[in-house]
Amino acid sequence: MQIFHNSTFPTFLLTGVPGLEWAHAWISIPFCCLYLTALSGNTLILFVVLTEPSLHEPMYYFLSMLSTTDIGLCISTLVTVLGIFWLNAREISFNVCLSQMFFIHLFTFMESSVLLAMAFDRFVAISNPLRYATILTHARIAQIGLAVITRGTVILTPLVLLLKRLSFCRSHVLHHSYCFHPDVMKLSCSDTKINSAFGLTAIISTAGVDSIFILLSYVLIIRSVLNIASPEERKKAFSTCISHITAVAIFYIPLISLSFVHRFGKHSPPYVPTLIANIYLLIPPVMNPIIYSVKTKQIQKAVLKLVCSKGTHI
Repeated sequence: MQIFHNSTFPTFLLTGVPGLEWAHAWISIPFCCLYLTALSGNTLILFVVLTEPSLHEPMYYFLSMLSTTDIGLCISTLVTVLGIFWLNAREISFNVCLSQMFFIHLFTFMESSVLLAMAFDRFVAISNPLRYATILTHARIAQIGLAVITRGTVILTPLVLLLKRLSFCRSHVLHHSYCFHPDVMKLSCSDTKINSAFGLTAIISTAGVDSIFILLSYVLIIRSVLNIASPEERKKAFSTCISHITAVAIFYIPLISLSFVHRFGKHSPPYVPTLIANIYLLIPPVMNPIIYSVKTKQIQKAVLKLVCSKGTHI
């Protein structure tokens, strides 16, 4: 058996949809539509927030951060996913694979952090509206953004470096159309206990901790809302959280499902992790702009204003 040591830079083979290789060209059509929707929708949100003065508020700055992470997540996988479906370009070098893996997990951790920041934003806006502008100043929002990037980078750097010490002597076929940490780790013939423990720690310390604090934020939000005397004001307060709650659900449910499939679904059909992986990557970036455009009137007005202004210039 040929042994791939880390010094020889092994080449991995990515996988499209197992058993449906003959239909990859057709499968690429919905994927292209999803990527186009995600990139155009998030770019529009980002452009509208940056150019519309009425949206220069903490809530929309955090929304622009969410759109930025979604764009980054899409770009991180677009080349390899469409490369497989269009050109059957399955080969990916070890270093390129690690780079892609780093950015996929970085943007995932960043999105989790941004969703936590948005939960904090909603808590402050509802429980302490008079101090909202003084608590979430532009400088503090910039600090939160920097902390989001730094946190993900610090956690991921050792995770990637630990993979470089491994030797690869098993099948070098990955189960996804992109490089995913548990997937790469499973191909090693070295002892991966440290890698597995560190990977689990990274997930718990980011998405796990974030989800707990998001839940805690909404417990405090509900308590604050119930203290509001007017039923109409209660409804209005809850309505400002619907978009964020939906965004949290479509992010965490596929992420948790994919992690469980990789760690405990050894006997699941081969298409199950592929399907969940694609949902995990594409559904949040596709749905977030739609959710916030439909549920947030200020975003609707800004988009309509932009469309109308463009129409007058034609």
